Amino acid sequence: MRAELEQLLILQDRQQKIRQIENEIKNLPLQRKHLELQLAESAASRDAIKHKAQQVEIERKKLELDVGTRTESINRLKTQQYQTRKNDEFQAMGHEIQRYEDEIRKLEDQELELMEQGDKLKVEVSAEEKKAAATKDSIARQMNDLGEKSKTLEVRLQELGKERQELAGKIDEDLLDQFERLFVSKGDSAIVAIEHGVCTGCHMKLTIATIKDAEAGKEIVSCEQCGRILYVPA
Repeated sequence: MRAELEQLLILQDRQQKIRQIENEIKNLPLQRKHLELQLAESAASRDAIKHKAQQVEIERKKLELDVGTRTESINRLKTQQYQTRKNDEFQAMGHEIQRYEDEIRKLEDQELELMEQGDKLKVEVSAEEKKAAATKDSIARQMNDLGEKSKTLEVRLQELGKERQELAGKIDEDLLDQFERLFVSKGDSAIVAIEHGVCTGCHMKLTIATIKDAEAGKEIVSCEQCGRILYVPA
């Protein structure tokens, strides 16, 4: 009977490892999704700063065009001013020229502010692009590592599956069925040790009779409280 208990302990170890690997494999898609999210966030951050820089440049060019339009109007008015012989028309055009010149000064001040802002944004864009490129490279490596990890886990899972099958074939069918039911219902611990007269599965004190039967090793002994199979450590 002790030999069967030893086989059960080995079987339990293999099944625990199988379940652990299965959980790791199930978690791989979540890890990939997390990396994809990081990549998307990095790209979004880069694109946002680039878009802001583009908008500033568009605004600057618009101001530049507005300055050009007003400069053309000033030149046209000055030409008309030299051609007129009426004093009131000359003065009226002079006022228009002054108004346009005032507007140009304001526009040029705004344009200068945008140019300074644009220069700062160029530096930020460059830094963000380098950061995004580094993030992309890092995530590519991590994705590759996950792929390799997946292959390794699958191979190990197959190996453990074969070991489990061989071990299960050496155990009495009724005992194996009891073990499997306990393994599913008791959180991967179907067979547990007795320590200081206590079941290490449910941590309840065992009767003296149960402990003696387990120590004798002539039959399969179960905990009266949780039903787990008991064994006495060597």
